[in-house]
Amino acid sequence: MLKNFLNPTTYYLGLFHIVPLAAFFLPISLIDWIVCISLYFIRIFFIGAGYHRYFAHKTYKTSRLVQFILAFCSQTAMQGGVVWWASHHRKHHINSDTIKDVHSPKQKGLFFAHIGWLMEGKCSKTDKAVVKDLTKYPELMFLDKLHMLPGIILATGLYLYGGLSMLIVGFFLSTLLVLHGTWTINSLMHTWGVQRYKTTDTSRNNLILAIITMGEGWHNNHHHYQNSTRQGFFWYEFDPTFYILKTLSYTKIIWKLNPVPQKVKDNF
Repeated sequence: MLKNFLNPTTYYLGLFHIVPLAAFFLPISLIDWIVCISLYFIRIFFIGAGYHRYFAHKTYKTSRLVQFILAFCSQTAMQGGVVWWASHHRKHHINSDTIKDVHSPKQKGLFFAHIGWLMEGKCSKTDKAVVKDLTKYPELMFLDKLHMLPGIILATGLYLYGGLSMLIVGFFLSTLLVLHGTWTINSLMHTWGVQRYKTTDTSRNNLILAIITMGEGWHNNHHHYQNSTRQGFFWYEFDPTFYILKTLSYTKIIWKLNPVPQKVKDNF
């Protein structure tokens, strides 16, 4: 059993949990913390708007250039390649909370759903059959293959600008927070919160997690209707990722944002 977890991904995750501890031994400036917090929310936005709402669910349209930028910026979060991410997420929705769901807390517990599934070697494979719409783009396949490159470029830039303290806090600590923020979608959002809609899984809505993930916390809404760009279905459901995407749509950078049909919202 242990050998399943002794793989490069496990060591990679261990690195991001250990390196931030160096902050206790370095002089950390205010700008380091500002960069850390800013990059947390910037990259959480790209995970939600890029990886999730665009590449995994295609809830809006954009140009090929902006599509590449979305993928590149999303990959600075060091969460695997764009094609890999979309593939696993689509299969999660197909198999949500069944034995075939690779990160279901119902099936294998909270820890496994949060991080343990990533430490299993088999999760590194990409099922290209479910992402044929993405694999036709050579630039996306290039990014997916070199999925660590955007993050390395970001880390290098931070080091050159602000030195070791900015690398440790601005990049490594910020990335660790982004990783755990994203992982709450798979773990806590299937265990903690309210189920407004009767779905075939254990998805929940949670305001606190919506704040942490910039709107991804309305997970039960999302599992009820996956095709909407907006995950906070009602005006009082905080969804800043949608607000930003809506603003961008006025500039024609993106377009055709999928709405939530009224009959879907009312189907309690």
